[in-house]
Amino acid sequence: MSKARLVITAVVVEGRSPSEVARTYRVARSWVYALVARYRTEGEAAFEPRSRRPAARPGQTPTQTVELVVNLRRSLTRQGLDAGPVTIAWHLQHHHHITLSRATIYRILRRAELVTPEPRKKPRSSYIRFQAEQPNETWQSDFTHWRLANGVDVEILTWLDDHSRYALSVTAHLRVTGRIVVDTFRAATEQHGIPFSTLTDNGLVFTTRFSQGGLTSRNGFETELVRLRVRQKNSRPNHPTTCGKVERFQQTMKRWLAARPRAATIAALQQLLDQFINDYNRHRPHRSLAQHSTPAVAYTARPKAGPNTDAGSDFRVRHDRVDKAGKVTLRHHGKLFHIGIGRTLAGTQIILLIHDLDIRIIHAATGEIIRTLTLDPEHQYQPTGANRGGPSRPYGPYRPRKRKQSEP
Repeated sequence: MSKARLVITAVVVEGRSPSEVARTYRVARSWVYALVARYRTEGEAAFEPRSRRPAARPGQTPTQTVELVVNLRRSLTRQGLDAGPVTIAWHLQHHHHITLSRATIYRILRRAELVTPEPRKKPRSSYIRFQAEQPNETWQSDFTHWRLANGVDVEILTWLDDHSRYALSVTAHLRVTGRIVVDTFRAATEQHGIPFSTLTDNGLVFTTRFSQGGLTSRNGFETELVRLRVRQKNSRPNHPTTCGKVERFQQTMKRWLAARPRAATIAALQQLLDQFINDYNRHRPHRSLAQHSTPAVAYTARPKAGPNTDAGSDFRVRHDRVDKAGKVTLRHHGKLFHIGIGRTLAGTQIILLIHDLDIRIIHAATGEIIRTLTLDPEHQYQPTGANRGGPSRPYGPYRPRKRKQSEP
């Protein structure tokens, strides 16, 4: 016999009070009253188990929004674009003014059976990531193969900014040669400036250091880098993940191309690539960037790095946090300096770009330039420049001047 039937029998048949029955069976008195009232209204149906699901769910996602999420998933997938929860959330916010969390979008996709389980996929927390601190600090380059409509195999050469994932140059060729690498690199530098360094694999079009033929002289690309004072970096042999950003970019590009009719000529393929570059750089959020911004926004948010023209200069990148007093400390030539930023930014994560005495302080999350200054070596404290009603004095405890002793 269920507890509900015992309670109703004790109250209705035995005539015991609800308070006494509640104490006997260790249940809430309100539940006894509700159960008896339900029995008198419904009879034996009161003993049937009932769902505890609430009658109303004010926080439930509207049906129209659920349908919009599903339609976005299918539309982005057909176009060969990323259709994950982060991308869908970006489109909802920017194009439909709807804000949904990634977890909510994932649950909607899973209920619609639009999620493919990947049990062997490594979690994102297991990745060891490297990212350049500034645009033009490192350019990655690689080329990949693609077939035209007539079956001819062509190659696509990419130049990608490491910091912002901005596609600097993507060009199609019958074969990528050393001359083409130099020409596309020069064209990219004329449009975007000269980078501080490059990162490529060990292909002969990029370097001759690991060639089997015993070549010791530089190739055309290496010679160009030396002329421009650009540092050359190459991945270790059999470690393609070092150039993982450009490799991942090529996967995204191929998925986008596969969703469209194959081009018949190299010129037609180049037109498709130009369209993809515009969409990728300016209209597609990137999950690895701050605020999931587009590569174009990230590429222009911070000052660009340049070639190392002065080997004796001091160039550093430092991560820090603004202290409670609104300052950040910096050591220069063994001496500690205090740079004023403002109490309103206390606790903010920042990045300091230091080139000798020139310092730029950047908001780590948004990329906004908070302050630029030239360090004054004569003063420990570098004030913000705001007028606080009186003259500024060097940072440190007040030390009164010694008075001269008067002569007797």
